[in-house]
Amino acid sequence: MSRGEPTSDSAPFFSSDSEAEGPEDQGQRPDEESASGVSRVRALLTVFILFYINLLNYMDRFTVAGVLPDIEHYFGINDGNSGLLQTVFICSYMFLAPVFGYLGDRYNRKYIMSGGITFWSLVTLASSYTPKEHFWALLLTRGLVGVGEASYSTIAPTIIADLYVKGKRTNMLSIFYFAIPVGSGLGYIVGSQVGSAAKDWHWALRVTPGLGLIAVLLLLFVVKEPNRGAIESRPENHLHHTSWIADLRALTRNCSFMLSTFGFTAVAFVTGSLALWAPTFLLRAAVFNGEKSPCNEAHCESSDSLIFGAITCITGVLGVASGVQVSRQLRKKTPRADPLVCAAGLLLSAPFLYLAIMFAQASTIATYVFIFFGETFLSMNWAIVADILLYVVVPTRRSTAEALQIVLSHLLGDAGSPYLIGAVSDSLRRNDSFLWQFRSLQLSLLLCAFVAVVGGAFFLTTALFIERDRDRAENYVPTDEPIVVPKSGRSTRVPVSSVLI
Repeated sequence: MSRGEPTSDSAPFFSSDSEAEGPEDQGQRPDEESASGVSRVRALLTVFILFYINLLNYMDRFTVAGVLPDIEHYFGINDGNSGLLQTVFICSYMFLAPVFGYLGDRYNRKYIMSGGITFWSLVTLASSYTPKEHFWALLLTRGLVGVGEASYSTIAPTIIADLYVKGKRTNMLSIFYFAIPVGSGLGYIVGSQVGSAAKDWHWALRVTPGLGLIAVLLLLFVVKEPNRGAIESRPENHLHHTSWIADLRALTRNCSFMLSTFGFTAVAFVTGSLALWAPTFLLRAAVFNGEKSPCNEAHCESSDSLIFGAITCITGVLGVASGVQVSRQLRKKTPRADPLVCAAGLLLSAPFLYLAIMFAQASTIATYVFIFFGETFLSMNWAIVADILLYVVVPTRRSTAEALQIVLSHLLGDAGSPYLIGAVSDSLRRNDSFLWQFRSLQLSLLLCAFVAVVGGAFFLTTALFIERDRDRAENYVPTDEPIVVPKSGRSTRVPVSSVLI
């Protein structure tokens, strides 16, 4: 397709040429479309729309954690079954991510996201009508929510990568990833407060579906599909698609990608565990200390979810912003800045998380202070890890790389960590006294500090390979690039593989 053809914002879904084409000449005015095929204003609007959807994504994910004591009381379930609520969602999300990663590298991305978010909104609404006798129905609907989230999380960062490069890309990814801690915190706050106001936890799950349908309308009518790789002066038709197996083979040989993915797995393990269990742990600590009464009514005390949600919002913004700033300054001294900052964030978070867990029985204020610092350091790597992936992977493999990272980080991270923490807590509990309800969960949460140290080690190892892999991605040349071969007095273009026998 020539660059002089019209834009394809309305291109059919199943078309590999669905990206908008760039300008016809090099002398465009500032308000005209750039090489990405998207104007400057619309590109900025696209980032904020993706931020909004990511915000809803994490709001919905952690609304359940905000009302978890209510859910446990309502269904009469133990810690292991409570952990399954997060596990079934992550497993669904994780196994479907490669499917959407494959589609996202080949077809119109905004239509894929629109369909997924519509499905997610409807299933979330359905989960709010689960009756008391059917806990399995809540597990099923929470699992189906992962379908919608997989369609979005694997694709959205690649759209930002096709709109911006270098420093601007990092800044826009920072805006996008601010939604993770802010959305998570709002999930606790909105979930607990709506449930408290309605005296029914079901209403907490009815907030995000309507907001999700608004997101679909914004995607369809505002967002425009950008050219893949064109803004990097590497249009997609010059890069060539390879088979999915070839993509996976190349990604698994990319040391920086794999090691940073394992480091991010540790982040997923810790955040997944804390996200589900921290408010419940704080409530049990307060009951054990005699500061609050036990949860014997239909609605449980919600102040811990409210406070933890506020801390998550603040520390997330501080962590993401400080991580990007520290990385930007450190890049002036070393090209290995990104993995080093990620490693420092995890290694610094470990002692604060340990102190927060151990001080819970003695001082609630000290616990919140240590959680504040632990979560701040833990949040430093969100935008940086995404940036690492985008600059060590070529444009035509980025959605697949996002999907593979999601699968590995969740499979070994937060897919099992909420259930593992709950199961270990149940196994350590000697009786149902308030002491052992608190103590068993306290001991099981100590796993988080250990895993954070392991994750820091993976990021330190990533620093050894980051320069080499970034250079390889920037200078990537397809191995099957057509070459000119004489044929009957004139030249013809044939693949390298057909002549290299």
